Amino acid sequence: MKISNLIKVAYRSLSKNKMRTFLTMLGIIIGVASVIAMLAIGQGSKQNVQASIASLGTNTIMIFPGSSNQGGVRGAAGSTTTLTVDDVETIRARCDMINHITPIAQKRGQAIYGSQNWNTMIVGAYDDYFYCRNLNLQSGNKYTVADEHAAAKVCVIGQTVITNLFGENANPIGQTIRINQIPFKIIGTLEKKGQNTFGQDQDDIVIAPFNTVFKRMLNSTNVSMIIASAISQESIDDASKQIHPVLRERHKLLPNDDDDFTIRTQSDIANIFGSISKVMTILLATIASISIIVGGIGIMNIMLVSVTERTREIGIRLAVGAKGRDVLLQFMIEAIFIGLLGGAIGILLGVLISVAVGTLAGWPITITLFSILLSSIFSAAVGVFFGWYPARKAANLNPIDALRYE
Repeated sequence: MKISNLIKVAYRSLSKNKMRTFLTMLGIIIGVASVIAMLAIGQGSKQNVQASIASLGTNTIMIFPGSSNQGGVRGAAGSTTTLTVDDVETIRARCDMINHITPIAQKRGQAIYGSQNWNTMIVGAYDDYFYCRNLNLQSGNKYTVADEHAAAKVCVIGQTVITNLFGENANPIGQTIRINQIPFKIIGTLEKKGQNTFGQDQDDIVIAPFNTVFKRMLNSTNVSMIIASAISQESIDDASKQIHPVLRERHKLLPNDDDDFTIRTQSDIANIFGSISKVMTILLATIASISIIVGGIGIMNIMLVSVTERTREIGIRLAVGAKGRDVLLQFMIEAIFIGLLGGAIGILLGVLISVAVGTLAGWPITITLFSILLSSIFSAAVGVFFGWYPARKAANLNPIDALRYE
């Protein structure tokens, strides 16, 4: 019997029970829609994390104080103060894989302009900080090396600070703000960067010369952290390996002593978040796939019922010359049709859900061709797998027994 005729017969058979056919497809529809939506949200989150990590800077290496065994307890990065300005200068002199490097002195403070005030983060750093963090100016200028040496009271501010102190689209260049009673003249403004991977507003910042913040605002001999930039993306790991022995030597650590500092690179952060994102995506997709399997069981259930209901029909077809493989193909086509149609509706529903979630919740989504192809193949495979047994049962019916069936 021709395949085209078998397809027509299968279509007519399914059309007779539209509601039952739809309910049979429902498990496939829900499963495929869930897989599409979960993968879209997972991939979108992954790309968002990668973009956020990239926004941290160009070939960035971050050195935090801490992570040492003191009294048998391992401290977290930043839990102690072990980094100094001399560490920065030594790394600059001895590590040729480093392009830019700066100490960081940071402190939260109340920025005041006229009757407006805003609690923000003030960061003291060399002008290398702008290159390490890939910060671009929207207007004005950066401070100079001369400003650094003179501990000049000048600053560059982010868009969040501008909005809260001066209003939307204001130009604060030349204005003076006070932070912890110290006046700072605004000489530049930063382009908007948005939130980073950790949910921090990268525009809520005031950047000033390192010596200005370190000497006038902090009562400490240690810096908060060190940020460096490798000469290229490929040399980040080599640069990190250069820094490590230099700091151990500088801090007079014995061979058996643990590091009293922590080095983190963009690659490290990307790998950590990439692994988490991958695991979560796989977990969510696996859970969603269970619905497809449940839908497949529904297909088998209904196909078995259909075989029972159509036993006499099958017997008549076999009696007039139809072969077992014709009956087998007819029921397989019905099962595959249910799987593919359910998959197609599920893909459409999954795309709509993904777009709705992205629009209403503001979550990043990325719908890939891979997820659509995977869902299509999976839904067809479910139809074949769960439709085989009922189809085989129908094909093996004895024509005489089938004709007697009531």
